[in-house]
Amino acid sequence: MYPGKRALQYPDRIALVMADSGASLTYAQFEAAANQLAHFYRDIGIQPGDRVAYMMENCLANVVAQGAGERTGLYYTLINFHLTADEAAYIVNDSAARVVVTTRAVLDVARELPARCPHVERWLMVDRPEGLDGFEDLDEVVAQYPTSPVADERLGLALLYSSGTTGKPKGVLRPRLDLDPADPLPIFQLVPKVYHTRADMVFLQPAPLYHSGPQSATAESLRCGGTCVIMPKFDAERFLQLVEQYGVTNSLVVPTMLSRILQLPAEVREKYDVSSLEAIAHGAAPCPPSVKRAMIDWLGPILFEYYGSTEANGSVICDSHEWLAHPGTVGKPLVGELFILGPDGEQLPAGQPGVVWIKGATNFQYLNDPEKTKAAQSADGSMSTNGDIGYLDEDGYLYLTDRVGFTIVSGGVNIYPREVEDVLAAHPAVADVAVIGVPDEDMGEAVKAVVELRPGVPTDGIEAEIIEFCRSRLAKFKCPRSVDVIDAMPRNTNGKLMKTELVKRYRATQPA
Repeated sequence: MYPGKRALQYPDRIALVMADSGASLTYAQFEAAANQLAHFYRDIGIQPGDRVAYMMENCLANVVAQGAGERTGLYYTLINFHLTADEAAYIVNDSAARVVVTTRAVLDVARELPARCPHVERWLMVDRPEGLDGFEDLDEVVAQYPTSPVADERLGLALLYSSGTTGKPKGVLRPRLDLDPADPLPIFQLVPKVYHTRADMVFLQPAPLYHSGPQSATAESLRCGGTCVIMPKFDAERFLQLVEQYGVTNSLVVPTMLSRILQLPAEVREKYDVSSLEAIAHGAAPCPPSVKRAMIDWLGPILFEYYGSTEANGSVICDSHEWLAHPGTVGKPLVGELFILGPDGEQLPAGQPGVVWIKGATNFQYLNDPEKTKAAQSADGSMSTNGDIGYLDEDGYLYLTDRVGFTIVSGGVNIYPREVEDVLAAHPAVADVAVIGVPDEDMGEAVKAVVELRPGVPTDGIEAEIIEFCRSRLAKFKCPRSVDVIDAMPRNTNGKLMKTELVKRYRATQPA
Protein backbone atom coordinates (compact mmCIF):
# COMPACT_ATOMS: atom_id res chain seq x y z
CA MET A 1 0.00 0.00 0.00
CA TYR A 2 2.83 2.34 -0.90
CA PRO A 3 2.47 4.46 -4.06
CA GLY A 4 5.89 6.12 -3.64
CA LYS A 5 6.70 8.12 -6.78
CA ARG A 6 3.19 7.59 -8.16
CA ALA A 7 1.81 9.99 -5.54
CA LEU A 8 4.17 12.66 -6.88
CA GLN A 9 3.44 11.87 -10.52
CA TYR A 10 -0.35 11.75 -10.16
CA PRO A 11 -1.29 13.72 -7.01
CA ASP A 12 -4.79 14.54 -8.27
CA ARG A 13 -5.57 11.09 -9.72
CA ILE A 14 -8.21 9.12 -7.80
CA ALA A 15 -6.39 6.37 -5.94
CA LEU A 16 -9.35 4.79 -4.14
CA VAL A 17 -13.11 5.09 -4.47
CA MET A 18 -15.86 3.29 -2.56
CA ALA A 19 -18.40 1.71 -4.87
CA ASP A 20 -21.34 2.30 -2.52
CA SER A 21 -20.88 5.89 -1.41
CA GLY A 22 -18.56 7.31 -4.05
CA ALA A 23 -16.23 8.55 -1.29
CA SER A 24 -12.71 8.76 -2.67
CA LEU A 25 -9.10 9.69 -2.01
CA THR A 26 -6.67 11.15 -4.51
CA TYR A 27 -3.08 9.97 -4.40
CA ALA A 28 -2.08 13.14 -2.57
CA GLN A 29 -4.83 12.66 0.02
CA PHE A 30 -3.95 9.01 0.51
CA GLU A 31 -0.28 9.85 1.05
CA ALA A 32 -1.09 12.60 3.53
CA ALA A 33 -3.38 10.39 5.61
CA ALA A 34 -0.99 7.41 5.62
CA ASN A 35 1.91 9.65 6.61
CA GLN A 36 -0.01 11.14 9.54
CA LEU A 37 -0.72 7.69 10.98
CA ALA A 38 2.92 6.73 10.35
CA HIS A 39 4.08 9.74 12.40
CA PHE A 40 1.72 8.69 15.22
CA TYR A 41 3.32 5.25 15.29
CA ARG A 42 6.80 6.70 15.55
CA ASP A 43 5.69 9.22 18.18
CA ILE A 44 4.49 6.48 20.53
CA GLY A 45 7.66 4.45 20.05
CA ILE A 46 6.55 1.86 17.52
CA GLN A 47 9.56 0.79 15.47
CA PRO A 48 10.27 -1.56 12.53
CA GLY A 49 9.37 -5.13 13.42
CA ASP A 50 6.63 -4.16 15.86
CA ARG A 51 3.04 -5.35 15.36
CA VAL A 52 -0.29 -3.60 14.88
CA ALA A 53 -3.72 -4.99 13.97
CA TYR A 54 -6.63 -3.69 11.93
CA MET A 55 -10.20 -4.98 12.25
CA MET A 56 -12.04 -3.00 9.59
CA GLU A 57 -14.56 -3.55 6.83
CA ASN A 58 -13.71 -2.63 3.23
CA CYS A 59 -13.30 1.12 3.55
CA LEU A 60 -10.87 3.91 2.68
CA ALA A 61 -9.46 4.04 6.23
CA ASN A 62 -8.57 0.35 5.99
CA VAL A 63 -6.24 0.96 3.04
CA VAL A 64 -4.80 4.10 4.63
CA ALA A 65 -3.97 2.16 7.80
CA GLN A 66 -2.23 -0.53 5.74
CA GLY A 67 -0.30 2.20 3.96
CA ALA A 68 0.95 3.53 7.29
CA GLY A 69 2.16 0.10 8.35
CA GLU A 70 3.84 -0.60 5.03
CA ARG A 71 5.97 2.56 5.22
CA THR A 72 7.06 2.17 8.85
CA GLY A 73 8.48 -1.34 8.81
CA LEU A 74 5.63 -2.85 10.81
CA TYR A 75 3.91 -6.18 10.68
CA TYR A 76 0.25 -5.28 10.29
CA THR A 77 -2.41 -7.93 10.80
CA LEU A 78 -5.76 -7.73 9.02
CA ILE A 79 -8.58 -9.30 11.05
CA ASN A 80 -11.77 -10.66 9.53
CA PHE A 81 -14.40 -8.18 10.72
CA HIS A 82 -17.04 -10.93 10.85
CA LEU A 83 -15.30 -12.68 13.76
CA THR A 84 -16.67 -12.84 17.27
CA ALA A 85 -14.92 -11.03 20.10
CA ASP A 86 -13.21 -14.20 21.32
CA GLU A 87 -12.00 -15.07 17.80
CA ALA A 88 -10.70 -11.56 17.16
CA ALA A 89 -9.05 -11.35 20.57
CA TYR A 90 -7.18 -14.58 19.88
CA ILE A 91 -5.57 -13.02 16.79
CA VAL A 92 -4.82 -9.70 18.52
CA ASN A 93 -3.10 -11.53 21.36
CA ASP A 94 -1.34 -14.10 19.20
CA SER A 95 0.06 -11.40 16.92
CA ALA A 96 1.24 -9.31 19.91
CA ALA A 97 -0.29 -6.15 18.39
CA ARG A 98 0.63 -2.96 20.23
CA VAL A 99 -2.04 -0.85 18.52
CA VAL A 100 -5.46 -1.90 17.20
CA VAL A 101 -7.45 0.19 14.72
CA THR A 102 -11.11 -0.56 14.09
CA THR A 103 -14.29 1.18 12.95
CA ARG A 104 -17.78 1.95 14.18
CA ALA A 105 -19.07 -0.73 11.79
CA VAL A 106 -17.73 -3.42 14.15
CA LEU A 107 -18.57 -1.55 17.36
CA ASP A 108 -20.36 -4.44 19.09
CA VAL A 109 -17.31 -6.68 18.82
CA ALA A 110 -14.67 -3.96 19.20
CA ARG A 111 -15.96 -2.71 22.54
CA GLU A 112 -15.35 -6.17 24.04
CA LEU A 113 -11.73 -6.44 22.91
CA PRO A 114 -9.81 -4.21 25.38
CA ALA A 115 -10.78 -6.40 28.34
CA ARG A 116 -9.61 -9.49 26.44
CA CYS A 117 -6.35 -7.94 25.14
CA PRO A 118 -4.68 -6.14 28.06
CA HIS A 119 -1.28 -5.83 26.38
CA VAL A 120 -2.58 -3.49 23.62
CA GLU A 121 -1.31 0.02 24.25
CA ARG A 122 -3.70 2.11 22.14
CA TRP A 123 -7.15 1.46 20.71
CA LEU A 124 -8.24 3.68 17.79
CA MET A 125 -11.61 3.76 16.06
CA VAL A 126 -12.82 5.39 12.85
CA ASP A 127 -15.92 7.48 13.61
CA ARG A 128 -15.80 6.69 17.32
CA PRO A 129 -19.15 7.24 19.11
CA GLU A 130 -19.20 9.75 21.93
CA GLY A 131 -18.73 8.20 25.34
CA LEU A 132 -17.08 4.97 24.18
CA ASP A 133 -14.50 4.16 26.82
CA GLY A 134 -11.13 2.69 25.90
CA PHE A 135 -11.03 3.98 22.31
CA GLU A 136 -9.72 7.17 20.76
CA ASP A 137 -11.07 8.67 17.55
CA LEU A 138 -8.57 7.97 14.76
CA ASP A 139 -9.03 11.27 12.94
CA GLU A 140 -8.66 13.31 16.12
CA VAL A 141 -5.49 11.46 17.12
CA VAL A 142 -3.65 11.82 13.80
CA ALA A 143 -4.78 15.39 12.99
CA GLN A 144 -1.82 16.89 14.87
CA TYR A 145 0.80 15.03 12.85
CA PRO A 146 2.56 16.16 9.64
CA THR A 147 1.52 14.92 6.21
CA SER A 148 5.13 14.49 5.07
CA PRO A 149 6.86 11.07 5.20
CA VAL A 150 8.56 9.90 8.38
CA ALA A 151 12.33 10.24 8.20
CA ASP A 152 13.04 6.52 8.53
CA GLU A 153 10.64 4.87 6.11
CA ARG A 154 11.12 1.10 5.91
CA LEU A 155 9.17 -1.65 4.22
CA GLY A 156 6.43 -3.18 6.36
CA LEU A 157 4.58 -6.41 5.71
CA ALA A 158 1.13 -7.85 6.21
CA LEU A 159 1.08 -10.58 8.85
CA LEU A 160 -1.99 -12.44 7.66
CA TYR A 161 -3.73 -15.32 9.35
CA SER A 162 -4.79 -18.57 7.73
CA SER A 163 -8.52 -19.06 7.37
CA GLY A 164 -8.72 -21.47 10.28
CA THR A 165 -10.80 -24.09 8.48
CA THR A 166 -9.07 -26.69 10.66
CA GLY A 167 -8.17 -25.59 14.17
CA LYS A 168 -7.28 -22.05 15.17
CA PRO A 169 -5.92 -19.68 12.49
CA LYS A 170 -2.17 -19.20 12.38
CA GLY A 171 -0.19 -16.12 11.45
CA VAL A 172 2.03 -16.44 8.39
CA LEU A 173 5.24 -14.63 9.27
CA ARG A 174 7.66 -13.75 6.49
CA PRO A 175 11.14 -12.44 7.21
CA ARG A 176 11.17 -8.64 7.21
CA LEU A 177 14.07 -7.29 5.19
CA ASP A 178 15.57 -3.87 5.78
CA LEU A 179 14.25 -2.32 2.57
CA ASP A 180 12.90 0.97 1.36
CA PRO A 181 9.09 0.66 1.07
CA ALA A 182 9.39 1.35 -2.65
CA ASP A 183 11.13 -2.05 -2.94
CA PRO A 184 8.75 -4.89 -2.00
CA LEU A 185 10.00 -8.38 -1.20
CA PRO A 186 11.13 -10.31 -4.29
CA ILE A 187 8.08 -12.60 -4.20
CA PHE A 188 5.80 -9.55 -4.45
CA GLN A 189 7.74 -7.97 -7.27
CA LEU A 190 6.04 -10.64 -9.40
CA VAL A 191 2.55 -9.46 -8.47
CA PRO A 192 2.10 -7.35 -11.64
CA LYS A 193 2.60 -10.49 -13.73
CA VAL A 194 -0.11 -12.29 -11.76
CA TYR A 195 -2.68 -9.49 -11.96
CA HIS A 196 -1.59 -8.04 -15.35
CA THR A 197 -1.57 -4.49 -14.08
CA ARG A 198 -0.64 -1.24 -15.79
CA ALA A 199 -0.26 2.39 -14.69
CA ASP A 200 -3.59 3.72 -15.95
CA MET A 201 -5.71 0.73 -15.06
CA VAL A 202 -9.03 0.85 -13.19
CA PHE A 203 -9.08 -2.05 -10.76
CA LEU A 204 -12.33 -3.38 -9.28
CA GLN A 205 -11.92 -4.98 -5.86
CA PRO A 206 -15.01 -7.06 -4.93
CA ALA A 207 -13.50 -9.17 -2.13
CA PRO A 208 -12.65 -8.60 1.56
CA LEU A 209 -9.33 -6.84 2.04
CA TYR A 210 -8.27 -9.07 4.95
CA HIS A 211 -7.59 -11.93 2.52
CA SER A 212 -4.13 -12.16 0.96
CA GLY A 213 -5.17 -12.05 -2.72
CA PRO A 214 -7.39 -8.95 -2.48
CA GLN A 215 -4.89 -7.28 -0.16
CA SER A 216 -1.92 -7.77 -2.50
CA ALA A 217 -3.96 -6.83 -5.60
CA THR A 218 -5.09 -3.56 -4.01
CA ALA A 219 -1.51 -2.83 -2.96
CA GLU A 220 -0.37 -3.37 -6.54
CA SER A 221 -3.09 -1.04 -7.84
CA LEU A 222 -1.63 1.73 -5.69
CA ARG A 223 1.99 0.90 -6.49
CA CYS A 224 1.39 1.15 -10.22
CA GLY A 225 -0.69 4.34 -10.06
CA GLY A 226 -4.12 2.93 -10.96
CA THR A 227 -7.56 3.68 -9.58
CA CYS A 228 -9.04 1.06 -7.26
CA VAL A 229 -12.83 0.78 -6.95
CA ILE A 230 -13.67 -1.04 -3.72
CA MET A 231 -16.95 -2.91 -3.23
CA PRO A 232 -18.10 -3.26 0.39
CA LYS A 233 -19.35 -6.72 -0.56
CA PHE A 234 -19.81 -8.66 -3.77
CA ASP A 235 -23.02 -8.56 -5.76
CA ALA A 236 -23.06 -10.06 -9.25
CA GLU A 237 -25.14 -7.44 -11.07
CA ARG A 238 -23.53 -4.57 -9.16
CA PHE A 239 -20.14 -5.88 -10.32
CA LEU A 240 -21.22 -5.48 -13.96
CA GLN A 241 -22.71 -2.04 -13.27
CA LEU A 242 -19.40 -0.86 -11.82
CA VAL A 243 -17.42 -2.19 -14.78
CA GLU A 244 -19.52 -0.02 -17.06
CA GLN A 245 -19.64 2.99 -14.72
CA TYR A 246 -15.90 3.26 -14.11
CA GLY A 247 -14.52 1.67 -17.27
CA VAL A 248 -12.94 -1.10 -15.21
CA THR A 249 -9.96 -2.76 -16.90
CA ASN A 250 -8.86 -5.27 -14.23
CA SER A 251 -10.36 -7.27 -11.41
CA LEU A 252 -9.54 -10.09 -9.03
CA VAL A 253 -12.29 -12.58 -8.20
CA VAL A 254 -12.86 -16.02 -6.78
CA PRO A 255 -14.61 -18.69 -8.86
CA THR A 256 -17.83 -18.39 -6.87
CA MET A 257 -18.14 -14.81 -8.09
CA LEU A 258 -17.73 -15.93 -11.70
CA SER A 259 -20.40 -18.55 -11.16
CA ARG A 260 -22.81 -16.01 -9.65
CA ILE A 261 -22.27 -13.65 -12.60
CA LEU A 262 -22.96 -16.44 -15.07
CA GLN A 263 -26.14 -17.35 -13.19
CA LEU A 264 -27.59 -13.90 -13.89
CA PRO A 265 -30.26 -14.00 -16.60
CA ALA A 266 -28.81 -13.30 -20.04
CA GLU A 267 -30.87 -10.12 -20.38
CA VAL A 268 -29.29 -8.78 -17.17
CA ARG A 269 -25.72 -9.55 -18.24
CA GLU A 270 -26.31 -8.01 -21.65
CA LYS A 271 -27.54 -4.73 -20.15
CA TYR A 272 -24.02 -3.64 -19.26
CA ASP A 273 -21.05 -2.64 -21.40
CA VAL A 274 -18.11 -4.65 -20.08
CA SER A 275 -15.86 -4.16 -23.12
CA SER A 276 -13.34 -2.20 -21.04
CA LEU A 277 -12.26 -5.37 -19.22
CA GLU A 278 -8.74 -6.47 -20.11
CA ALA A 279 -7.80 -8.94 -17.39
CA ILE A 280 -9.70 -10.85 -14.71
CA ALA A 281 -7.48 -12.79 -12.33
CA HIS A 282 -8.97 -15.58 -10.26
CA GLY A 283 -7.65 -17.86 -7.56
CA ALA A 284 -8.12 -18.87 -3.89
CA ALA A 285 -10.34 -21.83 -4.82
CA PRO A 286 -10.79 -24.33 -7.66
CA CYS A 287 -12.67 -23.04 -10.70
CA PRO A 288 -14.95 -25.59 -12.38
CA PRO A 289 -13.92 -25.96 -16.04
CA SER A 290 -17.51 -25.36 -17.17
CA VAL A 291 -17.53 -21.98 -15.43
CA LYS A 292 -14.15 -20.95 -16.79
CA ARG A 293 -14.95 -21.97 -20.34
CA ALA A 294 -18.26 -20.08 -20.22
CA MET A 295 -16.48 -16.91 -19.04
CA ILE A 296 -13.89 -17.17 -21.81
CA ASP A 297 -16.63 -17.75 -24.37
CA TRP A 298 -18.39 -14.61 -23.14
CA LEU A 299 -15.53 -12.19 -22.47
CA GLY A 300 -12.72 -13.63 -24.54
CA PRO A 301 -9.30 -14.89 -23.37
CA ILE A 302 -8.92 -12.37 -20.55
CA LEU A 303 -8.98 -14.79 -17.59
CA PHE A 304 -5.74 -15.37 -15.71
CA GLU A 305 -5.60 -18.02 -13.02
CA TYR A 306 -3.13 -18.04 -10.17
CA TYR A 307 -2.38 -20.70 -7.61
CA GLY A 308 -0.66 -19.84 -4.37
CA SER A 309 -1.43 -19.38 -0.71
CA THR A 310 -1.29 -16.91 2.15
CA GLU A 311 2.16 -18.35 2.87
CA ALA A 312 3.32 -17.05 -0.56
CA ASN A 313 5.67 -20.00 -0.86
CA GLY A 314 5.41 -19.85 -4.62
CA SER A 315 3.16 -18.80 -7.45
CA VAL A 316 1.73 -20.69 -10.43
CA ILE A 317 -0.10 -18.81 -13.19
CA CYS A 318 -2.01 -19.67 -16.33
CA ASP A 319 -3.48 -17.44 -19.04
CA SER A 320 -6.60 -18.30 -21.02
CA HIS A 321 -4.69 -19.60 -24.05
CA GLU A 322 -2.68 -22.01 -21.89
CA TRP A 323 -5.82 -23.19 -20.15
CA LEU A 324 -7.66 -23.82 -23.42
CA ALA A 325 -4.68 -25.89 -24.58
CA HIS A 326 -4.48 -27.69 -21.21
CA PRO A 327 -8.06 -27.67 -19.81
CA GLY A 328 -8.19 -27.87 -16.04
CA THR A 329 -4.61 -26.77 -15.38
CA VAL A 330 -3.69 -24.01 -12.96
CA GLY A 331 -0.53 -23.35 -14.96
CA LYS A 332 3.22 -23.39 -14.61
CA PRO A 333 5.37 -21.84 -11.88
CA LEU A 334 6.02 -18.13 -12.07
CA VAL A 335 8.41 -18.51 -9.17
CA GLY A 336 9.69 -21.65 -7.48
CA GLU A 337 10.01 -25.21 -8.75
CA LEU A 338 7.20 -27.77 -8.51
CA PHE A 339 7.56 -31.31 -7.18
CA ILE A 340 4.90 -33.98 -6.78
CA LEU A 341 5.88 -36.30 -3.94
CA GLY A 342 4.50 -39.63 -2.80
CA PRO A 343 3.86 -40.77 0.79
CA ASP A 344 7.53 -41.65 1.37
CA GLY A 345 8.82 -38.42 -0.15
CA GLU A 346 9.62 -39.97 -3.51
CA GLN A 347 9.20 -37.84 -6.62
CA LEU A 348 6.30 -39.07 -8.74
CA PRO A 349 6.22 -39.20 -12.55
CA ALA A 350 3.99 -37.10 -14.80
CA GLY A 351 0.31 -37.95 -14.51
CA GLN A 352 0.51 -39.51 -11.04
CA PRO A 353 -1.16 -37.55 -8.21
CA GLY A 354 0.73 -36.73 -5.05
CA VAL A 355 1.32 -33.88 -2.62
CA VAL A 356 2.35 -30.60 -4.27
CA TRP A 357 5.61 -29.13 -2.98
CA ILE A 358 7.32 -25.90 -4.09
CA LYS A 359 11.06 -25.36 -3.86
CA GLY A 360 13.10 -22.20 -3.72
CA ALA A 361 10.38 -19.59 -3.53
CA THR A 362 10.32 -17.86 -0.16
CA ASN A 363 10.68 -18.60 3.52
CA PHE A 364 7.95 -18.27 6.11
CA GLN A 365 7.00 -19.61 9.50
CA TYR A 366 3.72 -20.03 11.32
CA LEU A 367 3.77 -17.56 14.18
CA ASN A 368 4.11 -19.27 17.58
CA ASP A 369 3.72 -22.73 16.03
CA PRO A 370 7.06 -24.41 15.22
CA GLU A 371 5.41 -27.84 14.84
CA LYS A 372 3.04 -26.64 12.12
CA THR A 373 5.95 -24.86 10.44
CA LYS A 374 7.98 -28.07 10.50
CA ALA A 375 5.10 -30.07 9.00
CA ALA A 376 4.78 -27.63 6.09
CA GLN A 377 8.48 -27.67 5.17
CA SER A 378 10.98 -30.27 4.05
CA ALA A 379 13.72 -31.27 6.46
CA ASP A 380 16.27 -28.99 4.82
CA GLY A 381 13.80 -26.10 4.61
CA SER A 382 14.10 -25.87 0.83
CA MET A 383 10.55 -26.97 0.00
CA SER A 384 7.12 -26.18 1.41
CA THR A 385 3.56 -27.40 0.94
CA ASN A 386 0.07 -26.30 1.86
CA GLY A 387 -1.37 -29.79 1.58
CA ASP A 388 -2.78 -29.80 -1.94
CA ILE A 389 -2.86 -32.92 -4.09
CA GLY A 390 -2.12 -32.67 -7.79
CA TYR A 391 -0.06 -33.90 -10.70
CA LEU A 392 2.07 -32.54 -13.53
CA ASP A 393 1.46 -33.36 -17.18
CA GLU A 394 4.25 -34.08 -19.65
CA ASP A 395 4.55 -30.35 -20.40
CA GLY A 396 4.99 -29.39 -16.76
CA TYR A 397 1.50 -27.97 -16.21
CA LEU A 398 0.04 -28.43 -12.74
CA TYR A 399 -3.41 -29.92 -12.16
CA LEU A 400 -4.94 -29.91 -8.67
CA THR A 401 -7.13 -32.79 -7.62
CA ASP A 402 -7.90 -32.01 -3.98
CA ARG A 403 -6.64 -31.36 -0.48
CA VAL A 404 -4.85 -34.05 1.50
CA GLY A 405 -7.54 -34.18 4.18
CA PHE A 406 -10.44 -34.48 1.74
CA THR A 407 -9.35 -37.44 -0.37
CA ILE A 408 -12.05 -40.13 -0.22
CA VAL A 409 -10.85 -43.71 0.21
CA SER A 410 -13.64 -46.03 -0.91
CA GLY A 411 -12.93 -49.74 -1.11
CA GLY A 412 -9.19 -48.98 -0.92
CA VAL A 413 -9.35 -46.66 -3.96
CA ASN A 414 -8.52 -42.94 -3.78
CA ILE A 415 -11.24 -40.66 -5.13
CA TYR A 416 -10.48 -36.97 -5.54
CA PRO A 417 -13.57 -34.84 -4.84
CA ARG A 418 -12.59 -31.98 -7.09
CA GLU A 419 -12.86 -34.16 -10.19
CA VAL A 420 -16.45 -35.01 -9.25
CA GLU A 421 -17.27 -31.42 -8.26
CA ASP A 422 -16.10 -30.13 -11.64
CA VAL A 423 -18.51 -32.50 -13.37
CA LEU A 424 -21.49 -31.72 -11.15
CA ALA A 425 -20.90 -27.96 -11.43
CA ALA A 426 -21.81 -28.26 -15.11
CA HIS A 427 -25.32 -29.58 -14.32
CA PRO A 428 -27.79 -26.84 -15.26
CA ALA A 429 -29.66 -27.14 -11.94
CA VAL A 430 -26.58 -26.86 -9.70
CA ALA A 431 -25.56 -23.48 -8.31
CA ASP A 432 -22.88 -24.80 -5.97
CA VAL A 433 -21.55 -28.21 -5.01
CA ALA A 434 -19.24 -29.99 -2.58
CA VAL A 435 -18.28 -33.66 -2.64
CA ILE A 436 -17.23 -35.35 0.58
CA GLY A 437 -16.65 -38.82 1.96
CA VAL A 438 -19.03 -40.20 4.59
CA PRO A 439 -18.56 -43.37 6.65
CA ASP A 440 -19.74 -46.59 4.98
CA GLU A 441 -19.67 -50.02 6.64
CA ASP A 442 -18.95 -51.85 3.41
CA MET A 443 -16.58 -49.51 1.52
CA GLY A 444 -15.06 -47.56 4.39
CA GLU A 445 -16.20 -44.28 2.84
CA ALA A 446 -18.91 -43.46 0.33
CA VAL A 447 -19.08 -40.47 -2.00
CA LYS A 448 -21.74 -37.90 -1.13
CA ALA A 449 -22.59 -34.79 -3.12
CA VAL A 450 -23.98 -31.79 -1.27
CA VAL A 451 -25.58 -29.31 -3.68
CA GLU A 452 -27.15 -25.89 -3.67
CA LEU A 453 -29.68 -25.57 -6.47
CA ARG A 454 -30.31 -22.59 -8.69
CA PRO A 455 -33.41 -20.53 -7.80
CA GLY A 456 -36.67 -22.03 -9.02
CA VAL A 457 -35.32 -25.52 -9.70
CA PRO A 458 -37.82 -28.22 -8.59
CA THR A 459 -36.39 -30.72 -6.15
CA ASP A 460 -38.48 -33.73 -7.14
CA GLY A 461 -36.21 -36.40 -8.56
CA ILE A 462 -33.17 -34.09 -8.60
CA GLU A 463 -30.95 -36.45 -6.59
CA ALA A 464 -31.32 -39.31 -9.08
CA GLU A 465 -30.90 -36.91 -11.98
CA ILE A 466 -27.62 -35.57 -10.58
CA ILE A 467 -26.23 -39.05 -9.93
CA GLU A 468 -27.09 -40.16 -13.48
CA PHE A 469 -25.56 -36.98 -14.90
CA CYS A 470 -22.31 -37.81 -13.12
CA ARG A 471 -22.33 -41.48 -14.18
CA SER A 472 -22.63 -40.47 -17.82
CA ARG A 473 -19.34 -38.58 -17.50
CA LEU A 474 -17.24 -40.40 -14.88
CA ALA A 475 -16.49 -43.96 -13.83
CA LYS A 476 -19.24 -45.27 -11.57
CA PHE A 477 -16.97 -45.73 -8.54
CA LYS A 478 -16.21 -41.97 -8.51
CA CYS A 479 -19.84 -40.89 -8.61
CA PRO A 480 -21.94 -39.98 -5.58
CA ARG A 481 -24.02 -42.69 -4.00
CA SER A 482 -26.18 -40.03 -2.35
CA VAL A 483 -27.05 -36.39 -2.95
CA ASP A 484 -28.24 -33.89 -0.35
CA VAL A 485 -29.78 -30.55 -1.27
CA ILE A 486 -29.09 -27.66 1.13
CA ASP A 487 -30.12 -24.00 1.07
CA ALA A 488 -26.63 -22.51 0.96
CA MET A 489 -23.10 -23.85 0.85
CA PRO A 490 -20.86 -22.81 3.76
CA ARG A 491 -18.31 -20.44 2.25
CA ASN A 492 -16.16 -17.83 3.90
CA THR A 493 -16.36 -14.19 2.96
CA ASN A 494 -13.82 -14.64 0.17
CA GLY A 495 -15.85 -17.44 -1.42
CA LYS A 496 -13.69 -20.33 -0.24
CA LEU A 497 -15.67 -23.46 0.52
CA MET A 498 -15.57 -24.39 4.21
CA LYS A 499 -15.63 -28.10 3.45
CA THR A 500 -14.50 -29.03 6.95
CA GLU A 501 -17.85 -27.78 8.25
CA LEU A 502 -19.69 -30.12 5.89
CA VAL A 503 -17.47 -33.07 6.80
CA LYS A 504 -18.08 -32.49 10.51
CA ARG A 505 -21.81 -32.05 9.97
CA TYR A 506 -22.26 -35.26 8.01
CA ARG A 507 -19.93 -37.37 10.12
CA ALA A 508 -21.81 -36.25 13.22
CA THR A 509 -25.11 -37.43 11.74
CA GLN A 510 -23.83 -40.92 10.84
CA PRO A 511 -24.93 -43.76 13.13
CA ALA A 512 -22.25 -45.02 15.50
